[in-house]
Amino acid sequence: MAEARSAPTVGQIVLGLRLRDLRERAGCSFADAADALSVNTTTVRRMEKAEVGLKPPYVEKLLRMYGLSEEETASFLSLVDEANRPGWWHSFRDVLPPWFSLYVSLEGEASLIRAYEPHCVPGLLQTEEYARALLRTGFPSADEEELDRRVQLRMGRQRLLEGPDAPVLWAVLDEQVLRRHVGSPEVMREQLDHLVEMSRRQNITLQIIPFASGAHPGMFGPFQLFRFDIPELPDIVYTESLTGAAYLDQRPDTAAYLEVLDRMGAQAAPVPHTEAVLGEIRKEF
Repeated sequence: MAEARSAPTVGQIVLGLRLRDLRERAGCSFADAADALSVNTTTVRRMEKAEVGLKPPYVEKLLRMYGLSEEETASFLSLVDEANRPGWWHSFRDVLPPWFSLYVSLEGEASLIRAYEPHCVPGLLQTEEYARALLRTGFPSADEEELDRRVQLRMGRQRLLEGPDAPVLWAVLDEQVLRRHVGSPEVMREQLDHLVEMSRRQNITLQIIPFASGAHPGMFGPFQLFRFDIPELPDIVYTESLTGAAYLDQRPDTAAYLEVLDRMGAQAAPVPHTEAVLGEIRKEF
C-alpha cells in the first residue's frame, strides 16, 4: 500500500498533514483508517507523517471515508500525483545523500531562508570554482566526473534565487568564512566579488560577524531555518553533522534558533557595511 523511500518531498509532507486533518475532522481514529485499508495503525501514522509514499487507490479510499466529494477527491488525487513526481534533483541521486534530498526539497519551496555559516560560503552563494575546491576537499577520493556532478547539483540549487518567485535569503557569516583560503587567491577574489554582487539583490541580505564583535550565540555550528507560504508547514530548522542531518519543526526548537539568528543579526556589522567589509578582505587576496 505504501512505498518507503529515503526522504519525502515537501508536497508529500503537506499531503500527509492534510490527510491527518481530514481524518480528525471526520472524527475517524487511526484504527478506523487502518481498518478501511486493511493495514495496521502504524502504517496510517507513517502515511500522515510522509514516512512512506502514497498510492492513489488507497488515498482515494481514505478520502471517500472522510466524506470528500467526487470533485474534492479528484483534486486531492491530482496533488498526490504531482507530489509523487521526482524533483529535478532526483537525477543527482548518485551524489545526493538520502538525508540531504529533503533539504533540497525544503529549500526549493521556502519563501524565506535564514542561514548562519561559520565555516564556508553558503552553497546558494558559492561560485563554481569555490564549490569545486570545497568539494574536492570534502570528497578527496572522488574522481573528476563525480566532482563535476556534485558541482552541477550545487549550481542547480542556485537557480531558485532567480525569478519573481525567488525566496528571501538572509545569511549571517562569520568573518573567518571570508578569510579561509578555499582554492587559489583568484578563486577567493572571484568568490568575494560574487558575494558583493549577490548582496545587491533585493531578495538577498548578507551580514558579516567580525572577529572584533567577540563571542556570539551561534558558535555551536551552522544551521538554516526555512519558512513557507504553505499554511500547513511550520518553520523547519536544519542542522548537519558529518554523516547525517536533523530537521526540527517543533515550535520551542525553531523559536530558539530564530532568537539566535536575530541576536546574531544585531551583533553583526550592519547590512549597509557588508560591501565595504567584503572589499577590505578582498584586498588581502
